[in-house]
Amino acid sequence: MAIKGSLREASLPDVVQLLFLGRRTGCLSVASEHNFGSIWFDEGWITFAGMLARPDRIGERLVAAGRISVEQLEEAIAAQAAIPGRRLGEMLVHLGLVTAAELGGELRRQVEETIYTLFSWTSGTFSFEVGVRPDGPDALLRLNPEGLLLEGARRVDEWSVIAKKITTVDAVYAFEGEPRSTADNNVQLVESERRVLPLINGVNTVREIVDGTGLSEFEVCRVLFGLLSAGRLRRVATAPPPSARQDLSRVDEHRNLGIAFYRTGMLIEAEREFRRVRELRPDDSIAPFHLGLIALRQARWDDAVDQLQRAAEREGSRVAVLHNLALALEAAGRLDDADAALTDALQRHGHDARLWTGWGLLALRRNDAPHALERFARARDLLGDTLPPARWFWGCGWAQALSEAWPDALSTVREGVAAYPDHPVLRTALGVLLEGTGEVGEAEAHLRHALGEDPSIPQISKNLGDLLYRAGRWDEAEEAYERATRLAPTLGDDIYFKLGNLACRRGDLNVARQHWERAIGLNPDHALARANLAGSGMPA
Repeated sequence: MAIKGSLREASLPDVVQLLFLGRRTGCLSVASEHNFGSIWFDEGWITFAGMLARPDRIGERLVAAGRISVEQLEEAIAAQAAIPGRRLGEMLVHLGLVTAAELGGELRRQVEETIYTLFSWTSGTFSFEVGVRPDGPDALLRLNPEGLLLEGARRVDEWSVIAKKITTVDAVYAFEGEPRSTADNNVQLVESERRVLPLINGVNTVREIVDGTGLSEFEVCRVLFGLLSAGRLRRVATAPPPSARQDLSRVDEHRNLGIAFYRTGMLIEAEREFRRVRELRPDDSIAPFHLGLIALRQARWDDAVDQLQRAAEREGSRVAVLHNLALALEAAGRLDDADAALTDALQRHGHDARLWTGWGLLALRRNDAPHALERFARARDLLGDTLPPARWFWGCGWAQALSEAWPDALSTVREGVAAYPDHPVLRTALGVLLEGTGEVGEAEAHLRHALGEDPSIPQISKNLGDLLYRAGRWDEAEEAYERATRLAPTLGDDIYFKLGNLACRRGDLNVARQHWERAIGLNPDHALARANLAGSGMPA
């Protein structure tokens, strides 16, 4: 199960140390308000790290270090474009422009700087996904996190001092008196100073020096801090930050950040980034699509329909857009419009199993089991040997149950649980079907497994409560029902009716009446709840 949390509650160094001590393998994703980074682990050792909004410009760093020329970098980029999937570093080695050792050293330094930057984040979220490995051959490193943790802690302390003198990367600095000559003092200069000093000219901002040297922001600011402390520099100006509206190259940055935030569940941050994309490039098609997906996940059905319709207008007949538009229309209760959208999509993409599955689920929503079964069968045929998604097993199983084909329904949902053993909704469906066939013990086991996987789904607790209620295990049933109503207070009249009955059994008539009244409030035609109220001496 994934490890998730907030950086306000657990610092990133603590999380990294925990993963190292636990010898974990996988990817630790870290999202702040304005950036996104990842650290990959192999049995606790760090193998790679990267950040989204600060591109890992290995080519530019090699140019700034004087190891290759701009012309050689352009040659490598052109060669890379001709061989899709080939990394720039690989191409530089292949062309003989750098050695494998030089590339490895730069890669190691780059990964370390990325990790130190991530360690400085104090707000945001983290999520560890077990077993995930980086794509391609980049994972050539094997770094002991303990050394990085010590250096990271030292840098965080040093940053707090540096930040008091260098308060913004838009500051411009100039030398007091004659600038220090890199030629005259070459032996005494460290590598970072050799790169930074020529760019301090009273015109370049700190941001531009960072870009021009290929160094990290920390490395540049540390050099500037030393010169400021020695009285060698003075601040001469503060340039206005670059305007996002004037720099369309930032569209990709906002878009990539939005996608990364969306994938890690930071929907508010993702929505902010996609709205910026839309402001910068109104004709962008990806932004409305993702804004629609975000609205879907937040149950803002009308907003989802509006955004996905915009995406459909700009992207034409892309399957993902049409499919999600149909889902939004269905969720908004516009079943006829959803049916029309899926019919239109299938006319264009008749061999797409996702659309047939969605059409089957729509038929199921209308209690049209025969059409649902036909559509699920067509989806399975189109998938061939490919495993259907979990939603296909759930929908097909319920369509078979509605058709009273109980053995088929059990077989289908069992197959789904075998394929997706930790899927709580499939486990719940299997539990309900098994109880219907008298297999109460196995049914309860599946429902409790589902509850353990995701206790936030109210229907699981409700279904478990129903099983326990029918089995006469009153206290356990009441506990399950109360958990369900805490999660979803309007889950249904039936749950409050049964809670009233349970309260009545233990002699608490006041509580029983409150529950029956709630049941009637949700369903004024609930005759049994009215009868119970009348029998308890309360007006119905």
